[in-house]
Amino acid sequence: MLAVEKVRVSYGSNGNRINALDDLSLNFEKGKLTLVMGPSGSGKTTLLCLLGCLLSPDDGSVFVNGENVAKLSPAERTGLRRHQIGFIFQAFRLFHSLSAFDNVMVTAEIDGDRSEERCSAARQLLETLGLGDKLHLKPKELSGGEKQRVAIARALLANPKILLADEPTASLDSSAGRQICEILRGLAEEKQHTVVVVSHDPRWTHFAHRTVVLEDGRLVDQGGITK
Repeated sequence: MLAVEKVRVSYGSNGNRINALDDLSLNFEKGKLTLVMGPSGSGKTTLLCLLGCLLSPDDGSVFVNGENVAKLSPAERTGLRRHQIGFIFQAFRLFHSLSAFDNVMVTAEIDGDRSEERCSAARQLLETLGLGDKLHLKPKELSGGEKQRVAIARALLANPKILLADEPTASLDSSAGRQICEILRGLAEEKQHTVVVVSHDPRWTHFAHRTVVLEDGRLVDQGGITK
């Protein structure tokens, strides 16, 4: 479903050129949560950008749902990103003037679809994530963990097959962080999403089916599916 094959990505020019990813090949399984770890500058965020069709490799291939992304037009890549991939960020990226419900509905608004079916799906997602009584609260009225659950609901509204999370627990306390870990693990196992989490947070190692470690753009360790 999701893979990179012999990808290379570099930044800079001439003598200042740095390889962010160097001949990297990885597969990400459906129904599994893969944790990507490594020191700063190891290529974790670059990998996530490739998987999310936000960046193209200098060499190599990126496969999303079996399609080689390089062979798609810009419009097709945008459609793939909007409808097949959900993004979750450390900073939540919620609109401060909107309620929890309207923050989730932002993706539907972009698609021009504020149908009752979409509204019902947004409410159901928030209720499932324990926010049924907080639909009309604005971000400033929510805790960090609650904001992240709103962000997860927003990422799920289009029912994407792939979820990409960049440091989703970095700003959360232990209790809220554990809840987010449990939610994303559950989405992988119960809903059969392909979940990729980039994080320095060691809590994730207890919830990941596999841990991948990068260093200087290369794979240095790849644990098997163990849980």
